[in-house]
Amino acid sequence: MIDDTLLRQRLEQGIRAQGLVVDSHQVDLLLQYLKLLAKWNLAYNLTAVRDVEEMIPRHLLDSLSVAPFIQGERFIDVGTGPGLPGIPLAILFPERRFLLVDSNGKKTRFLTQCKLEMTLPNVEVRQGRIEQVRPEWVADGILSRAFASIADFVHWTRHLVGPDTRLYAMKGQYPQDELAQLPEDYRVELEQPLSVPDCEGERHLLIIAKA
Repeated sequence: MIDDTLLRQRLEQGIRAQGLVVDSHQVDLLLQYLKLLAKWNLAYNLTAVRDVEEMIPRHLLDSLSVAPFIQGERFIDVGTGPGLPGIPLAILFPERRFLLVDSNGKKTRFLTQCKLEMTLPNVEVRQGRIEQVRPEWVADGILSRAFASIADFVHWTRHLVGPDTRLYAMKGQYPQDELAQLPEDYRVELEQPLSVPDCEGERHLLIIAKA
């Protein structure tokens, strides 16, 4: 049995520790997403994290940790899986647009259900490989959370990058070896350690742009 009060308290404490401002409706949506994820995970194996309480730091708070650093109005979440970090960020920023892309049909069906049940008009879901995705607009930011190496991330999204587009690569340990493979026409604008409450291990955000 899931204790709703305990989940809410833990989520709100974590959000406060991150210095984010979230209203009660947004907390409701984050918890609704959490419960949908836990429910669908029983049948579809969307995430290796089984414990709902553990999903709060490892999925929700981890996704929200990049919120202070992303800039712009239109974002693509590459290899989004069950919607991470795209869904939590779309809840936090309802005025911004998020295109969630994944090649796995089970995961995109789950995301479509989230969009409908949670009424998220700023979310678009698309099944397919990112190399084949061509939205009718140029993204301000392209997000990747534990999706691929930095070299692959850059290569697979090259056709989506405009002059002002930024790539946001969410990593665990500082990816020194991966950065050595960064193409010469790209540069790292920011290397930012991230703090995620109740999460062990390192977290880093790399913001990459065309040189």
